[in-house]
Amino acid sequence: MNNSNYLPRVCDTEFRQALATMGAVLIEGAKWCGKTSTALHIAKSALFMQDPDNAHSYQQMADTKPSLLLKGENPRLIDEWQMSPVLWDAVRFEVDKRGKPGQFILTGSAIPAYNVTAHTGTGRFARMLMRPMSLYESKESNGTVSLADLFNGKHDIESVSDLDIEHIAFAICRGGFPASVNKPDKTALRMSVDYVEAIINQDISRIDGVEKNPGRVRLLLRSLARNIATQASAQTLLNDVEATEANISDKTVSTYYNALRRIFVVEPLPAWSPSLRSKTAIRTSPKHHFVDPSIATAVMRINPEGALNDFKYFGFLFEALCARDIRVYAQHNDGEVFHYRDKSGLETDFIVQLRDGRWGAIEVKLGNKQIEEAAKNLLKLKEKIDTGKMREPSFLMVLTGGQFAYRRKDGALVVPAGCLKH
Repeated sequence: MNNSNYLPRVCDTEFRQALATMGAVLIEGAKWCGKTSTALHIAKSALFMQDPDNAHSYQQMADTKPSLLLKGENPRLIDEWQMSPVLWDAVRFEVDKRGKPGQFILTGSAIPAYNVTAHTGTGRFARMLMRPMSLYESKESNGTVSLADLFNGKHDIESVSDLDIEHIAFAICRGGFPASVNKPDKTALRMSVDYVEAIINQDISRIDGVEKNPGRVRLLLRSLARNIATQASAQTLLNDVEATEANISDKTVSTYYNALRRIFVVEPLPAWSPSLRSKTAIRTSPKHHFVDPSIATAVMRINPEGALNDFKYFGFLFEALCARDIRVYAQHNDGEVFHYRDKSGLETDFIVQLRDGRWGAIEVKLGNKQIEEAAKNLLKLKEKIDTGKMREPSFLMVLTGGQFAYRRKDGALVVPAGCLKH
């Protein structure tokens, strides 16, 4: 079922490895992020649970004899499996019975309600989180600086990005959803707006079958968009919503927020807790982020020109774009992404930590004038780390919206977002 128009994804290697070792692979992620296309690139047969012509009969079959829906050449794709959660246990049973890897691929754009399956899938399922396209995947980053190489000590970098600030603004507003990449500009920008309207009016209520007030959902999304890439408190979000919706409770806001997480719309960035030389208190609140920066611009009803008109806010949007890309690249290297901030005021936008203990620190700055300050902050963080308990950083990076990639005399690396890859 290979698609000749398929744009390769960074997670393709991880996907193939998982399928070669486990009986089933679950690909989770936001709607429209490319899960089905990636699965179809490898699947030999497919079942589409949301097929309007057959959805009702599929549901009936799942309720009576789900094993019939699993018949087909392997690997068999079960697309949007959460539409009938009983399929999870059916796949698990079939994997046990066959005893072979690479039997099934499940995709899901929502985490179903708790306790809907009898078995967790441990030992049978590999899980893979998929995000919208990074700049490298959409062919807007030239990929001349590799995160993997930086972790391996290859720091002699020299490169030039082709992206100017206007293109970055467009990439932020268009987003990384595969369907919008390579579309005409107006069509591409419209798709993120349609995406947000679907979240507000349909998707968030489907997650648990409980109707959500669209107006309240929109207000919460706007608050998250205004506070993107910050540690705004739950009270701040509540106050934002209450300014228009006076009778809303903190419990309702929390319920709506958790629903947005379960459909992979919001993806908060957790705080990093390293071993420090001193007893400096570390702030542990996560930073607010959407899975894609275009969600913020669509909610705020701004286009690329509008984003550039407010350069301070544009800086937060650029950080959100970088958060998406760094997460994609880190996952390929078996790593996770955090942020750091302590009570002394020292902060670092991203900490990439690999499973083997290696880590790197990244500050995000749009322009060249801020590079000096960012490099100094990174060096201050390096000095705070207790290297008797942790490794020294593999690299210190200033990720920019500029053109040139190079290594500074102090060892910090300056890397444009338009040069970076996994």
